[in-house]
Formats: sequence, structure tokens, C-alpha cells
Amino acid sequence: MKIRLSKTEDVPQIETIINDAKAYLASQNIDQWQNGYPNATQVAQDILNNESYVVVNDDDVVMATSMFTLRKEPTYKEVIDGSWLIDENEVYGVIHRMAIKKEFRKLGLATFLFDEFHQQLKDKNIQSLKIDTHEDNLGMQSLIKKLGYKYCGIIYTDYNAKRLAFEKVIS
Repeated sequence: MKIRLSKTEDVPQIETIINDAKAYLASQNIDQWQNGYPNATQVAQDILNNESYVVVNDDDVVMATSMFTLRKEPTYKEVIDGSWLIDENEVYGVIHRMAIKKEFRKLGLATFLFDEFHQQLKDKNIQSLKIDTHEDNLGMQSLIKKLGYKYCGIIYTDYNAKRLAFEKVIS
């Protein structure tokens, strides 16, 4: 298994994974990804920006997907009831739209993706990786806390949804 940048031909497999994740979140009564986001158009844009990654097996089946960028996240400028660990003006990494194909859940693929992104940041001497998640998404919160992320406060998305913000200082 390996991580690579997504290709346009991966979009249908990525879309299936995201739709499965939407259904899973809905089944857990988590109001995240229930408003049409993310979608194939967003994924295609991530691919054009070289910010979409997939985990594939030896048969090139897409097992997991994530967006990872070094572009500043506009919704991270204001943190309510907290603050970032590393100054917001510094360069940092951001993860969005991480999802695992349902038959590959619980195999450590999310950690595999995080490890790759941490290494990319280390290679560039960038010290911060930021992520946000829904307050009811306890699975993602548990994972990122286990990986050493610290809770930094609340942010609101550009569609005014409340999210818990986390950051890890990469060393």
C-alpha cells in the first residue's frame, strides 16, 4: 500500500468513499458532511491544486482519501475560546476531507495518512499541522488526540458550521 497524489480518474472512487463516510456520519447522528459538501467538484479542484491524496493497495484500489495543503485556511484566522499553538502567520499544514473506504476502516489508514503529512512538513521544516472536526465526531477527535494533537478552540466554517480546532507541533 502507498500514498500518492490523486488523479482525475480517481474521482469516482474518492466520491464513493466520501459518500460512504457521509452515510456513516449520518448513521452516528453526526451533522457533518450532510449539506452536499464535500463533493466531486471539490475533489476535482483539490486534484488540480495537487492537494488531494489517496492510499492505494497493490491493485491501485483507492482505500482512503484526504486533502492536505500548505495554504492558509481562511476560517482559521479567528479561534474562539482558545488560540493556536503556533502563530497563525507562520506557514502550517491543513488536513480536510479525510475518509476511509468502509471495508478498510480500522486498519490504521488515517494514521498512515497523518504520518505522511507529518513527514512532508518535517521535510520542509514546517512546525504546525491543523485540523478541525465536528464536535460530535468523537472518532476523529480520539484519533487526533492519540496522535498528539491539542485542542485549540472553536472555528466556524465558511458556511457557519461550528468545528473544534486542533493543532500538532511537528518536531
